[in-house]
Amino acid sequence: MSAEDDDRLARVALTWLVEPGHRTVWELVQQQGAAATLAEILAGRFATPSLGNLVAARAGKGDPVRMAELALRHTRRLGARVVVPGDQEWPGRVESLATLEFGRRDRVHRDVRPPLCIWVRGEHPLGAALERSVSVVGARAATSYGLHVTMDIAFGLAEQGWTVVSGGAMGIDATAHRAALGAGGLTIAVLACGVDRPYPVSNTALFEQIAETGLLMSEWPPGSDPLRHRFLIRNRVIAAATAGTVLVEAAARSGAVQTMGRVLALNRPALVVPGPVTSAMSVGCHELLRTCPGTRVVTNAAQVLDEVGRIGEYYAEPARALSHARDELDEESALVLEAVPDHGTAGPEELAARAGVRLRTVLQRLTLLEIKGLVVRRDNGFALTRAARASVSRTAPLPSNAPSPPAAIPSPAALFSVPELSVGTQKSPPDRKELPAAPEEQG
Repeated sequence: MSAEDDDRLARVALTWLVEPGHRTVWELVQQQGAAATLAEILAGRFATPSLGNLVAARAGKGDPVRMAELALRHTRRLGARVVVPGDQEWPGRVESLATLEFGRRDRVHRDVRPPLCIWVRGEHPLGAALERSVSVVGARAATSYGLHVTMDIAFGLAEQGWTVVSGGAMGIDATAHRAALGAGGLTIAVLACGVDRPYPVSNTALFEQIAETGLLMSEWPPGSDPLRHRFLIRNRVIAAATAGTVLVEAAARSGAVQTMGRVLALNRPALVVPGPVTSAMSVGCHELLRTCPGTRVVTNAAQVLDEVGRIGEYYAEPARALSHARDELDEESALVLEAVPDHGTAGPEELAARAGVRLRTVLQRLTLLEIKGLVVRRDNGFALTRAARASVSRTAPLPSNAPSPPAAIPSPAALFSVPELSVGTQKSPPDRKELPAAPEEQG
């Protein structure tokens, strides 16, 4: 077995022994290599008592080396692969987790180091796929507003050649994946379980399509269960692997908000979509915008690209009202135009009085307004043209035959449809007991 194979096997064994991101194990691997670290642990030499307790708890379930060999064999049967830092496709951005600090002693905030290895299912090279990528995260119990905005943003990102990354959960995550697929783009699902273990089960067909055209990735070996704490561990990779993260909807307590905490700590673009102030699903978004100066408001894909792209690569046009012919008028011409009555005519003297402008100036400006097609000369004075009536800012009732505004935002299913994966026909999980999902932590 080559040194590279030894390293890969040791990293898989260490990942089986301790949860990904473990600070002490990662530091030992950095200092002496994965194979030497594994040998030291198997010999019973532990850097910390807590590491010894973790290894003792796992040792009763099997030999780490044997379990690693079985995991690698299972990986090959799946058509998947294990990517390690020495591989060309290793995503370099995740190494930024090496310096992530939160100053808290609990494991979720302490053990946030880079992965030792990553399981990947799909044909695309992982590093290249993540080079131009944006994560889109949010609530599982998303509203129609959140789904609509997610569809718009994810579809627009994929159209521009950016990879859409999310966690594969119901709601915002699944919609982001489907939008990217609908745009013919690349999407990556970062899982908190094995790449052979679809969770939630209702998204099984979606995961299969992602594996065919995009990538499934995980820090856990095939067959690993989606335990509650693993979603929180997984979130640091979503934050670190991409160029920026968009939060669409999140409750006050949400795993998606926790992901944004990692994004902010890594000094990556933390982009937040505001929602209705009455919506419980936007409370987390609004609190981040209120309390975290590093967050930025975004409402569409162009604004996201403006934040994550290279300087000068994208430019999001500022929102503007509809342009009118009167916008290009000078001040005196605008005053004269405002003085012309909506109906009927008015002579120059009357217009001068109403506008508060000298008669000579009125005559000059009337000529200009005629040239622009805003007024027309009549026998008894000047009248507004149809174009001028449309351009002058005046309130008028809608005509009786005006179309009614839409009753609601169109559903995502009405906008895009992926074969066999129609958003609007998403099936509920089968009526059987499944692993419990973390209500506020899978976001």
